[in-house]
Amino acid sequence: MKKHDEERPPLPEQNESSGVSRRDFLRISSVAVTLPMVVGPSVEKVAGAEVPVYGPGPVPVSLNVNGKMLELQAEPRVTLLDALRDYANLTGAKRVCDRAECGSCTVLMDGKPVYACSVLAVDAQNHKIETVESMTAPGGKLHPIQQAFIDNDAQQCGFCTPGFVVASKALLDKHPHPTPEQIHKELAGNFCRCGTYAGIRAAVSGRKEA
Repeated sequence: MKKHDEERPPLPEQNESSGVSRRDFLRISSVAVTLPMVVGPSVEKVAGAEVPVYGPGPVPVSLNVNGKMLELQAEPRVTLLDALRDYANLTGAKRVCDRAECGSCTVLMDGKPVYACSVLAVDAQNHKIETVESMTAPGGKLHPIQQAFIDNDAQQCGFCTPGFVVASKALLDKHPHPTPEQIHKELAGNFCRCGTYAGIRAAVSGRKEA
């Protein structure tokens, strides 16, 4: 082993292509490690468009949730669902599939239903977010849609119910008197494992189903 070490040529003190010595490189690296994480977005040009780049550490995030501004420090990878549940204590939106398939985490973004588990919190900035909590009036009075779900036994385990209620609000805002086809289309992104679809359709349409 000693012979091999003696035959091995010494590493160059300076990289000829970069002009940076090994000593300088190590010094730069050690300083970079001690610097705080980037706290604000930088801007990169991608395909001619300016795109904000966040991270890698926690960054300031401002969310307009249910008419109030929520200020938090979160990593860029934090989803809107995690921000609502873990930072704002708004736990109405449920994590079930966590893959944008079941609709249990549905919230409204600018009036349109979205899966909160598939939207990054940093991307939800400058948008109006509404959760199921916003539908209950002060004092605990239920929204008519929430009451209709109760009256029509449109829930069992309850995990899908907040998402269905929010999606139903978006549907009725768009179609105040929806047809069965419109109900099927607009609620197709939400799934109920308990199979309470008859009650859900009745709650939304205002018609009891046999």
